[in-house]
Amino acid sequence: MLARNSVSLISSVEKFACATQTISPIRRLCLTRTVYASTKPKEVSLSRFEPNKYVNYEKQAQTLEIVKKRLNQPLTLSEKILYSHADDPKTQQFERGKSYLRLRPDRVAMQDATAQMAVLQFISSGLPNVLCPTTIHCDHLIEAQLGGDQDLKRAKDQNKEVYNFLATASAKYDIGFWKPGSGIIHQIILENYAYPGLLLIGTDSHTPNGGGLGGLCIGVGGADAVDVMANMPWELKCPKVIGVRLTGQLSGWTSAKDVILKLAGILTVKGGTGAIIEYFGPGVKSISCTGMGTICNMGAEIGATTSVFPYNERMAEYLTATKREDIANFANEYRDILLTADEGAKYDRVIDINLSELEPHVNGPFTPDLAHPIDKLGKEAEKNKWPTDIRVGLIGSCTNSSYEDMARSANIAQQAINKGIKAKSLFTVTPGSEQVRATIERDGIAEKLRQIGGVVLANACGPCIGQWDRKDIKKGEKNTIISSYNRNFTGRNDANPQTHAFVTSPDLVTAMILSGDLRFNPLTDSLTAADGSKFKLEPPTGDNLPSKGFDPGEDTYQEPPKDGTSLKVDVDPKSARLQLLEPFKPWDGKDYIDFPVLIKIKGKCTTDHISAAGPWLKYRGHLDNISNNMFIAAVNEENNEANNIKNRLTNEWGKVPDVARSYK
Repeated sequence: MLARNSVSLISSVEKFACATQTISPIRRLCLTRTVYASTKPKEVSLSRFEPNKYVNYEKQAQTLEIVKKRLNQPLTLSEKILYSHADDPKTQQFERGKSYLRLRPDRVAMQDATAQMAVLQFISSGLPNVLCPTTIHCDHLIEAQLGGDQDLKRAKDQNKEVYNFLATASAKYDIGFWKPGSGIIHQIILENYAYPGLLLIGTDSHTPNGGGLGGLCIGVGGADAVDVMANMPWELKCPKVIGVRLTGQLSGWTSAKDVILKLAGILTVKGGTGAIIEYFGPGVKSISCTGMGTICNMGAEIGATTSVFPYNERMAEYLTATKREDIANFANEYRDILLTADEGAKYDRVIDINLSELEPHVNGPFTPDLAHPIDKLGKEAEKNKWPTDIRVGLIGSCTNSSYEDMARSANIAQQAINKGIKAKSLFTVTPGSEQVRATIERDGIAEKLRQIGGVVLANACGPCIGQWDRKDIKKGEKNTIISSYNRNFTGRNDANPQTHAFVTSPDLVTAMILSGDLRFNPLTDSLTAADGSKFKLEPPTGDNLPSKGFDPGEDTYQEPPKDGTSLKVDVDPKSARLQLLEPFKPWDGKDYIDFPVLIKIKGKCTTDHISAAGPWLKYRGHLDNISNNMFIAAVNEENNEANNIKNRLTNEWGKVPDVARSYK
């Protein structure tokens, strides 16, 4: 039933039900012959940047009640959130793995690379402003080279045209704009916009990070985002739901990252396809909110639609710490109705993970589902002749850049400082947001990481997405790097196909660079102190939230004006980076027939293989130029080669974009 403090019983007389037809359907819910009419809904702002837009649990509860009466069965948390956002709960079908849902997301988020094409599409719609709360986040176009301030300054100069386009378009179309240097989109969403029960779509694979705050946050293409910005229902094939029951508790060297590294080994990169991963069980309470975000973030690597945790005290803690206690209090009222699974809810599959028995993992190389418990990694490396000399260790990224992550790594760094040693590998640190950067600087955490050789990069994606001007090796040189990132496909980080990239927790990265050896196991092996004595590292500890509160740092948010209709968005016709879209020619009434197949792809086909990031990001706002990056990393089944396909009209072999242009 609905929360009693949000609705009042008016009447059970049929004629009154007829009289209420003038009330908006959103504000009315008929249960048999009893009519509930809403009192004034509770006004809890979506975010501090949107004081006049509100969390609407009441509407969600009403929509969900309609669906539950139709289905007459207990629902998972995933189903509750999805179905409570149904566009037409009375008539549309709800069948896992079969029906297509028409949904009304609460908000849209876009990073600066994918936002370019989405904004260009929105401009072509002719609408005066977006009709769903929307934000743009500048995080993808900043290349790591020298360090935070220098790299940010260079990026602002190199990308001035794009940043100006996005800032101006945001102001004109009522979009919140986060400037370069503000942080990674998913960390900004977690700190400011995510909340329990939210349905958010984002134009980035790792949008599911927001599941750490109990929302369904789903990565989509730009065209889907434009539909929602234009107030059209969003369509999604009703996902299956895979339950992951967590028991025990995290301790010692085991971290939240190990949960998803273990799960990736179980499900592989395709095992979650078409499904939402829903975590539950007593083990959940031992994981911090940002730790839950880490787990949900990397669910993208197992193909999942998204991942989610049930609303709990750890989320309430985080909401309070990020000045959103009003949302936490509101969520408490709807915990059972909307924000946790019903008792007896059925999952399509259940996987059990005992956190007390879970070992620290390192996954890779070349794929995030090649899982190795730390005590098995050394032997695997020797058997497969992987380079054991760790050239670079990298911590941060949208997956592991929280205050807790940095605090635990700094604890390990302090142990090294006490023994007079530094990292034997190059070491980079990427704060997830300006708020995290400012706070770890204030609390001395960043300085400890610098003292062992760390270079603090800009608050951006950087090497995680290939934005890395790497100088320590030559292209084609066989080498090993280890990071706390999410993906490690061939060439992803540095465009070198011979880089053996491994992903693990920030804890293990920091420990392993002190030895510089992939075979080092901090649970059992010793390091040599400056005085020649041997010592073992203690398991890391660190606060999951800062005891002094967060330092917001520099204000990097641009609020849209109340009326931006008079603003003009200019695109230079000669630009190599931005290109206004031209409408398709009117259809002549005839279908195209006998089209040749461009390419049949063998093996993995992730967004990295479809249109990789790195140097190509600069063309994401220019349809013609970015088309030169289409499928060039995908392996052709016909010859087991990338970017080499047969032109069926000429029988000649060529690059994928060249053959596509020939067909066009």
